[in-house]
Amino acid sequence: MKITTGSSLKIHQGNPSFQYLAAFTGTLTIITSGMYYGWPSPSLPKLREGDSGLTITDGEGSWMAVMPLLGGILGALIVGVTVDILGRKKTIILTTFPFFAGWIMVAFCKSAVLLYMARFLAGVADGWAFTAVPMYIGEIADPRIRGLLGSGVSVTWIFGILLINVIGSYLSVTVTALVSSLLPVLTLVTFIWMPESPYYLLMRGKTNEAKKSLQILRGLGDVDSELNRLTVAVKEQTSNSGKFLDLFTVKSNRKAVFISMVLRASQQLSGTTAIIFYTQHIFKEAGDDISPELATLIYFSVQLFLTMLCSSIVDRTGRRPLLIASITGSGVVLFIEGTYFYLKSNTDLDVAQYSFVPVAALIAFVVLFSLGMQSIPILMLGELFPANVKAFALCLADIYFCVLATIVSKCFQIMKDSFGLYVPFYMFTVSCMIGCTCIVLFIPETKGKTLEEIQMHLRGEKIRDAAEVQWKTSREIVERI
Repeated sequence: MKITTGSSLKIHQGNPSFQYLAAFTGTLTIITSGMYYGWPSPSLPKLREGDSGLTITDGEGSWMAVMPLLGGILGALIVGVTVDILGRKKTIILTTFPFFAGWIMVAFCKSAVLLYMARFLAGVADGWAFTAVPMYIGEIADPRIRGLLGSGVSVTWIFGILLINVIGSYLSVTVTALVSSLLPVLTLVTFIWMPESPYYLLMRGKTNEAKKSLQILRGLGDVDSELNRLTVAVKEQTSNSGKFLDLFTVKSNRKAVFISMVLRASQQLSGTTAIIFYTQHIFKEAGDDISPELATLIYFSVQLFLTMLCSSIVDRTGRRPLLIASITGSGVVLFIEGTYFYLKSNTDLDVAQYSFVPVAALIAFVVLFSLGMQSIPILMLGELFPANVKAFALCLADIYFCVLATIVSKCFQIMKDSFGLYVPFYMFTVSCMIGCTCIVLFIPETKGKTLEEIQMHLRGEKIRDAAEVQWKTSREIVERI
């Protein structure tokens, strides 16, 4: 048996159309997630003013905004089991039911408690989605397009935020929720026809089904060489049944956990989730002539376009250069944003003629942030972990994200109410500086590497020795069998 990998690996150039289709229909559930996260921006002002028949306080509104993050913790705990038992595909399909139920509850509820429950339920589904979808895409995609498809998670999430801001700005809370409930239905009726991840099928010993899945995804009849490579890789990675503690006791896993935590912390401590929750409020405080609704739509439109641009170039430029440029630029414009609000609230300077500055700075922030920090941390989650602990790793990563985003969002609300908007923006600036340093020092480049090569890098093995390493591994596996 001849096994090749590393730079000598040649994957036949088939037709990747089905990979694009599977990734697109799978990320429809991420659009729904983005709509839930973006919902507070257009809807909380209406709820505070009682326009929807339900009036809530600022405190209730802040808890309502972060409720999906709390639900996401529970969802991530559950999905660590379901994604390896039910499979990646069925777990993604499962998200459609709580997402749909949550929108129906939002449409007809008459109390803040029911809104909390609806958004918590959606958070549970979100915990499933942000574990299963990156895992699924990372396992079905060719290395040459994995960056593009993996970045689609962030693109569709931002699209969902933009979509809910468009709908929610011009429709009532009830009608907005009813329209939004169509997205989970669309996900169900389209993604149900997609193939399961060949990695998962091989983990369950379903070699024939894995071959059929590969044939569909690659657009090729002859996939034997790739199937052999995946079979050896999966057997190697699952030869010891993965446990949660393996994330910390195995050196390569520990490095992957550290890398993913550095990336997520750098992303969330920049304040991106808090800004999403309070976009219209920030623009209203800026006092520019442009309406908060229009400014918000411009903000998320730019973010969507730039995240798509990052998706299209990440496989050519690499992950590290985009991350470093993105977080450095974000820190600069956040400092400008904080300085404007400091001068406006704490000095006698007349900044009325410069009211365009906070809008321009936030647009610049979203441009720079979207070039790397928005999508690459999620993309790399699907690349860094071996098959036997991937479910545990993504579960941990999603819980970590939810906790971080909840803390940052609540701190944003507390600090802006207690001290003024400039304080959280200065805090985000310092976080960007620390994050940039950590990225330069600790984050590896994964561009163009197969998932197996990334594991060898984390173990400290040289890529040029990959064929020899995997040949020895396959012989050991055969001998054990």
